[in-house]
Amino acid sequence: MIKSMTGFGRAELNENGKKISIEIKSVNHRYLDLNIRMPRIFNSLETDIRNTLKKYMARGKVDVFISYEDRNNAALGLKYNKDVAAAYLDYFKEMEQDFDLKCDIPVSAAVLARFPEVITTEDIKEDEESLWALIENVIKEAGEKFEAARAKEGQALQDDLIEKLDQMLEDVKLVEERYPQILAEYESKIRLKIDELLDNMQIDEARIAQEMVIFADRLCTDEEVVRLKNHITTMKQVLLKGGEVGRRLDFMAQEMNRESNTILSKANDFRTSEVGIELKTTVEKIREQIQNIE
Repeated sequence: MIKSMTGFGRAELNENGKKISIEIKSVNHRYLDLNIRMPRIFNSLETDIRNTLKKYMARGKVDVFISYEDRNNAALGLKYNKDVAAAYLDYFKEMEQDFDLKCDIPVSAAVLARFPEVITTEDIKEDEESLWALIENVIKEAGEKFEAARAKEGQALQDDLIEKLDQMLEDVKLVEERYPQILAEYESKIRLKIDELLDNMQIDEARIAQEMVIFADRLCTDEEVVRLKNHITTMKQVLLKGGEVGRRLDFMAQEMNRESNTILSKANDFRTSEVGIELKTTVEKIREQIQNIE
C-alpha cells in the first residue's frame, strides 16, 4: 500500500471538564517537516508527542494543532504576595509623612489587593504522567485517522498511475510495430525514386542496402524501448508492493522521461512523433502525481 503525503486527521477528548482537540494536516515535502503548535502546559511532553506522531508519517510538511481547555479552572491558582503588599503599605506611610497627609480611613485588604502583583494567578503544573495519559490516546486516534486518509488517497493515486503505465506500454508497442513499417516505406520510396531517375535501368542492391542500414540505425529505438518497458514494468511492481517508495518512483520517472525524449527525437514520421509526444505527456503527469507519494 502506498500513501499520499496529503492528509487530515482529527480527534477530540471531552471529559471531566477537560477538552483536548488535535488536528493533523499535511502537504507534500521532500522530507518530514513536523511542526507542532500546542499550549505551554504540554511543553514537557513535546518529545513524546513528536515520537508518537512520527509512527504515522515518514515524509511531508505536517502541521499539528493541539488545543486544551480546562473548564474546572483547576490549572489556575491564586498567589498572595505578602512582601509586595507590605511594600505598598510602607510607601503609603512614607507618602503621608512627606506630604503631611492624614487619612482617617485605613487601607482595607480589598483595596490593597487591587494593586498590581499583590494577588496574582499562576499555572499549576500538572503531573507529566497524568498529562500524557490524558493526551496519548487522542494523539493516536488523530494519527490513525490521518494515516487512513493518506492511505485512501494513496490507493486512488496507485490506481491512476497503473492505468497510465498500462497506456504507456500500449504506446511503446505502437512504436515497436511502427519501426519496421517505416523502414519498408522508406525502401519503397527509394526504389521508386531510383526507377524514375534511371528509367528502369539495373538497380545497385548493395547501395540500397547500405542506405537502408544508415537510415535504420538513425531511427533505431530498440535500446530506448527496452529500457522504457523495463522502467514501466518495474514501476508497476513497486507501486503494487507499496511502502515508502516516493523517492524511488521519482528517480524512475526521470529515467522514463529521458527514454521518451530520445524516442521522440528519433521519430521520422507523423504517427511515431504523435506517440512520442503522448509518451512524454504521460510521463509528466506521472511525475506530478509521484511528488505526492510518501
